[in-house]
Amino acid sequence: MVSIGDLPEDILIDVLCLVPARELVLRCRLVCLLWRNVVDLPSLWKRKCHLEGFHPRAPDRNVPDWKIFYFLSTLRKNLIQNPCAEAGFNSWKIEQNGGDKWKIEDLPGHHGREFPDPHVRKYFVTSYGLCLKNQLVTLKNHGYWDELMDEVKPAIVVKDWYAARHDCGCHYQLRVELLSADYIVLQEFHPEDVVIEPWSDATWHEVSHTFHDYPRGVRHVILHHGGRDTQCWAGWYGIRVTNSSITIEPEVAE
Repeated sequence: MVSIGDLPEDILIDVLCLVPARELVLRCRLVCLLWRNVVDLPSLWKRKCHLEGFHPRAPDRNVPDWKIFYFLSTLRKNLIQNPCAEAGFNSWKIEQNGGDKWKIEDLPGHHGREFPDPHVRKYFVTSYGLCLKNQLVTLKNHGYWDELMDEVKPAIVVKDWYAARHDCGCHYQLRVELLSADYIVLQEFHPEDVVIEPWSDATWHEVSHTFHDYPRGVRHVILHHGGRDTQCWAGWYGIRVTNSSITIEPEVAE
């Protein structure tokens, strides 16, 4: 009588690829030495990635660890909650609320333009006094365990979008910090403030930054952004922001 242990390795890989990843690591790997060795094979995790539609963005790029690539791919999502103001100011902390305070408006807004992605329908807008807000992301709450962040150091990609009204100038500022467990800043991205002159084309602009090879101990990421108008007009003529994102990318440096 033939047992599953007698199956050729390629057949056993095909069978085990159908098992949920958590069960593979926590249960199947403990069955016997043969199964442990098969579960540890890069070819099994490569096959599982292909079956579930996880592919490197560059097809010719080498993936150093297919198991890590698989788990990072399953976790990948925008870690910013309520990025497009659909839920009001939920999940955001207001740092400064100058002028007539933060407001939410529907796209395209007065003297504005539609957003490149038609699914984005709202934006946050600032006033004549400085308006700043932030959102703190705790990585462990999204499945990113400490050893993964310390040893693998997957790329942390931050993006934000901003635009001005056509008829008013404004300032935009962004700061993103990688924080330790006790909220010490380990690394930051703080580009120069953007100043947009009146009578601009009101185009939406994307700013993006990728953190690579950051220090050990990163447990939180915090994004701060906002600004104000340059004319000191009552109302909401300042910078507009929306569609912020923080993602942990599955492709890691070799």
